[in-house]
Amino acid sequence: MNSRYRYLIGVVVVALLATSMVFSARALAAEGRFERTLKVTGPVDLDVRTGAGTITVRTGDAASVVVRGVIKTHGEHGGEDAEKKVRYLESNPPIEQNGNIIKVGHIEDPELPRYISISYDLVVPVETRLRSGSGSGDQTVDGIRGPLDASTGSGSLKLSNIGDTVKASTGSGDVQLNGVKGHVRASTGSGGIRAMGIAGGLRASTGSGDVTLEQTAAGDVEVNTASGSIRLKGVRGSLHAQTASGDIIAEGEGSGSWRLETASGNVTVRLPAKQGFHLNARSVSGSIHTAREMTVQGTISQHELRGKVGDGGFQLDVSTVSGSVRIE
Repeated sequence: MNSRYRYLIGVVVVALLATSMVFSARALAAEGRFERTLKVTGPVDLDVRTGAGTITVRTGDAASVVVRGVIKTHGEHGGEDAEKKVRYLESNPPIEQNGNIIKVGHIEDPELPRYISISYDLVVPVETRLRSGSGSGDQTVDGIRGPLDASTGSGSLKLSNIGDTVKASTGSGDVQLNGVKGHVRASTGSGGIRAMGIAGGLRASTGSGDVTLEQTAAGDVEVNTASGSIRLKGVRGSLHAQTASGDIIAEGEGSGSWRLETASGNVTVRLPAKQGFHLNARSVSGSIHTAREMTVQGTISQHELRGKVGDGGFQLDVSTVSGSVRIE
């Protein structure tokens, strides 16, 4: 047998072995589904948990909670018990109900959920307060009255049309909020935060990512990012915005005090034309500009400006190490 035939036989053997391994893994992998409809009367208190998997919550009938689950496991991890685990969960889904108090995904046996993901799709009454948590997976919640407390170790959060306060946190992923009638606390270790139509205050922090806010009702705002830009619109309340690297743009009606700080970036502040304020602006290596008529206090400097606009009012402190300051 010459070298060419030996080479061809070797290629065929490797291909057959690879195909066999793929089919073996598929044979051991398993997937299952379940669905349950729970009758309720009045406001619902819902708690949803999953180690790995997505969580989706939307609104429907006021007298029921529909829970749909998709179970997945992978043969290379689940082994021969994969099928048994999935079939057991299909027949015994982790759902508990005590009147209007419902728990989903609370599994006592620590071995059962190993190497298994369960994704949940729930249809709930508008009058629902929700706590949802996942080790890894995205979450989408829309239309509930709230309050809402959503967290994930790794994944994005998309929360909209919530009628009360919201607490949202993820270790890694974006946080998107749209239409919240209450105070918001949002945090991510790595990712952006976008909060639009917020009728209340905001406390937001990210290790790395931009923060964008559109506020529609009064409330104090506190924003912190280690690396990212901050854009705030419609602010009506006290404000503290800080970034180590990025621009800050703040627009609104000042009250209390505003403190804007960036180590590397420009700062722009836009206020109503007739609003008075006390200004303390500093830039280590950048210019300071304003077209407002101002009574200047202290020594005039290219890198520092102190003064009073109009009758004064709230305190505006702006500082940047490397960047310019504009007060419009």
